[in-house]
Amino acid sequence: MKQKLKNLMLAAMFLALGLVLPFLTGQIPQVGSMLLPMHIPVFLCGLICGWQYGAAVGLILPLLRSALFSMPPLFPTATAMAFELMTYGLVAGLLYGRSRWQCVRAPYRCLVIAMLAGRVVWGLVQAVLLGATGSGFTAQMFVAGAFLNAIPGIVAQLILVPAIMVALNRTGLVRFRRARAVAAAE
Repeated sequence: MKQKLKNLMLAAMFLALGLVLPFLTGQIPQVGSMLLPMHIPVFLCGLICGWQYGAAVGLILPLLRSALFSMPPLFPTATAMAFELMTYGLVAGLLYGRSRWQCVRAPYRCLVIAMLAGRVVWGLVQAVLLGATGSGFTAQMFVAGAFLNAIPGIVAQLILVPAIMVALNRTGLVRFRRARAVAAAE
């Protein structure tokens, strides 16, 4: 019960952080949106609180931000982002929770796989949403939106998220596990 309450409070903090971070990066118009500020709290939530909380925060965050601040626009951007971020939180949390060794390398593996899965989901949702309106979603649009325009954000995530996890481990707030007990896995 105590752990669930802790995770719920941390998830609320990550949600609030995801609402506020875009205001900070938005001050740099050329790169602000390319830094993907809402992604970092979702990844951290999935890694720290677990896949259920990461998926919930990822799903809610872009929709709530759109409702509160009209950014990102609800259709199609926030809707597609909701599925993308939900996938990030779910995959990162699930993989990290099942990692035999939770050390500094584990967040990298989880992040890379979650990033790829989330971008594929984003592309599929964009194709469905834009296809329903009669607009097209080309392979070039997918590559540009999912990878080329996102390079600064991808780099920031690959640097910041593991660095934050290491810092939290050093302070004792989040502990890396060296090996999972075999009995716990069964």
